[in-house]
Amino acid sequence: MKAFVVEKYGKNGVRAAEVPEPSVGDRDVLVRVSAASINPLDKMVRNGEFKQLLKYKPPFVLGHDVAGVVTRVGSGVRGLEVGNEVYARPRDLRIGGFAEYIAIDQDDVAPKPASLTPQEAAAVPLVALAAWQVLVNRAHVKPGQKVLVHAGAGGLGSTVIQLAKHLGATVATTASTDSEKLVRSLGADVVVDYTKEDFSKVLSGYDLVLDAVGGANLEKSLAVLKPGGLAVSVVGPPDAGFARQLGAPSFLGLVMNVLSRKIRKQAKTLGVRYQFFFMQANGSQLRELGTLYDSGKLRPIIDSTFPFDQTLEAIAYVEQGRTKAGKVVVSMTPDSN
Repeated sequence: MKAFVVEKYGKNGVRAAEVPEPSVGDRDVLVRVSAASINPLDKMVRNGEFKQLLKYKPPFVLGHDVAGVVTRVGSGVRGLEVGNEVYARPRDLRIGGFAEYIAIDQDDVAPKPASLTPQEAAAVPLVALAAWQVLVNRAHVKPGQKVLVHAGAGGLGSTVIQLAKHLGATVATTASTDSEKLVRSLGADVVVDYTKEDFSKVLSGYDLVLDAVGGANLEKSLAVLKPGGLAVSVVGPPDAGFARQLGAPSFLGLVMNVLSRKIRKQAKTLGVRYQFFFMQANGSQLRELGTLYDSGKLRPIIDSTFPFDQTLEAIAYVEQGRTKAGKVVVSMTPDSN
């Protein structure tokens, strides 16, 4: 089958290749890929940023989001059948959405929301799971709380805005002038145009900040939290919790704590908290999220769709910052856009 594989770590390490069709274990479903989407995590894994924790061995197929059709099921699989339309964020060390077929553990798979096209569904899993796991599992967002999400027009930000509003929060976001109409349509109550204003000067008293920008933006985010508030970053320095989540040796947890010591100290001084976040595959959560998409509570935002043969161009498009809003999708049926 054709796939896009990381031949070696680094910016130019991905190439198109013919690889064997994946083997199917007892708990696996083999999915014929209809569409996949690009995530910043693809670049990070390609560059080897997590190679001490996520021990991928090149060559391996890249791609963290997938929608497609089940073509084979393992002997131990229950509740999924050949012909089912599904979507998934395959678990770490078993990624591979940029391919014609992928074998996925049944626990990571969910039925595709009926209201979404395969291209729309492929844009959902990673960002929707991240939004759910931050807002519901980690921050326990309740009605009346205040949530700030940075980069509200992005794939993650646009999803967080919608889910936070569904949970009853007051939502603020940072966005460009061109994106203000979009983020307000998604439910943002307060929009700070980062090209004109410093969010840390105009916002205060927030229960949660979700940061996907990092650096000085993360440090300033601490200042808008109320006492006891939580700043969660998907790009900031990792902490010991990340190492524990991946089952890494304890010494790597100590290393992570050293890396995040500065931001954690700043947070403590301000009476707030900082945590690094790395989402986990979860098919049951995708089932629950699917009902929110089918009921219209959530909708995917797609910037553009590339044909599968142009996967490398799609990755470059995202990496060059050309995305205006939402996700970039790679489709096996390019005429569907």
